[in-house]
This record gives sequence, structure tokens and C-alpha cells, in this order.
Amino acid sequence: MSRAVPAAPPGFTRFEVRDATVVARTDYADGVREAMRDVRSLHCWASTVPGAKAYHGRATAWGARLPGTAVDVVVRHSQHGGWLAPITGDRFLWPGRAPWELTASERLRAAKVRTPRIAAYALYPASFGFCRGDVATERLPDGGDLPTLWRDAEVPTRRALVMATAELVRALSAAAAFHADLNAKNVYLTRGESGWRAYALDVDRVRFLAAGDGRAATLNLERLLRSLRKARTQFGLEVPETSLEALAEQVMDRRERGDAS
Repeated sequence: MSRAVPAAPPGFTRFEVRDATVVARTDYADGVREAMRDVRSLHCWASTVPGAKAYHGRATAWGARLPGTAVDVVVRHSQHGGWLAPITGDRFLWPGRAPWELTASERLRAAKVRTPRIAAYALYPASFGFCRGDVATERLPDGGDLPTLWRDAEVPTRRALVMATAELVRALSAAAAFHADLNAKNVYLTRGESGWRAYALDVDRVRFLAAGDGRAATLNLERLLRSLRKARTQFGLEVPETSLEALAEQVMDRRERGDAS
């Protein structure tokens, strides 16, 4: 089976490391080559760096400094979720989701949607036309996902988290982007001098509608609200319906006024 991979977009370089196919930002390519020099995968390298930081999710991701750079990256090994997980695990039909994740990320960032900048991805051939893959993103400022921050937040902070999350949903919708996996854990928030900012994670499930398609706001909001209601039992979070109503109001009222800022 052909191991064709979409051409590297501008600013990226494609190369091989043993049997792995790698696409990396051109200024990070040497660092990625060095990281993979003596290990079987990019994820393996990150997990063995002294002082690497573990990020626990569907599978453990690892944060480490990319060799020869001042850039900290988080390396995630791609895994299926849902009912497919026990069957396919970490195997995807070649070339997997990583090439699309890069395309979607670059397109979202160009549309001013906050999402981590992808540094590189690596694909490893598996049997029968399948592959495994790792994706490295630039590490975001310290913060946390929405359920983690919500759990111990006071009421004023929770209101601010709702506002920041609504801003993210509006930005996605203005870009005509529907994030099919916009669950609460995929909303990451950081706090800076200007207040809270929300980022969309795991954008490999994003699909783009026609420009101006108003369904994007409804679809994104419904997906996120469903996840937040599920979080009441899944994570034991106290998420009052009034908070969900405030989130919906912020997203839909701004959309009706044509204000996506």
C-alpha cells in the first residue's frame, strides 16, 4: 500500500527517520531529528527526557524541551476513543488523522481561533495499511482544562470561565468550523494579565462548513453543552443550568448580532 502523505504546507519540512515519516516546522526539523535519533518514536523520546511533564488524558502525553531549541512541546500518541478503542487502539488507516490535524490547526489559527501550534507529527507504518502516529504541539501557558479549573473555582471565576469559553465557541463558529469533539476536556484555559483565554484542543475532528453557515454555532454549542451536562456525573462537577444558559446566551446573542469578537 502507498505511504503517500499530503505535501508539507508552507513553513514545514517532510523527512524520514528510519521507518517514520515526519512533517515538522522547518525551524524545528533539526530538533525533531535529534529527538528521534536513538529512540523508536517521538512520544518515546518525550517520555524519557529528564524532568518531562506528564499530561494525563485518554493516553499520557509528555512535555519536554525540543533539542537545540527554546521550545517546549507536548507530544501526544494518537489513540481512538469511543467504541472503536478496544478494537483498533492506536492504529489508523494510513496516513491517520495527523495531516488533517495540522491543516485544521493552521486554518483555525489563521482565523484567530486559539488552538495549540503544531510543531511536528510522525507516522509509523503498521501492518495491513495501518499506521500509528504522534503529534507534537507547542506547550501552552500554564492553565487547565475546563472541568479541572471549574471544580475549585469560586462563582466570579466560574463566570469568567464561561465568558472565555463562549468567546472560543464564537471564534470557532465565525470560522465556520464545527469541532465534533468539543467536549469540556478539550477546552483549555489560561489566565494572563488580560484575563482568561480558552483554547480548543484535539482539532483533528474539526470540519469546516461553508463560510457564513450559521449551523456552526448551534452545532458547537450543542456539543459542548452535552459534554458539560455529562460532566455532572462523569467528573462529579457542579455545573448549574444557569451557567449553561449564560454560555448559550453569550454564544447565540453575539452570533445574532454578527459579533464574533
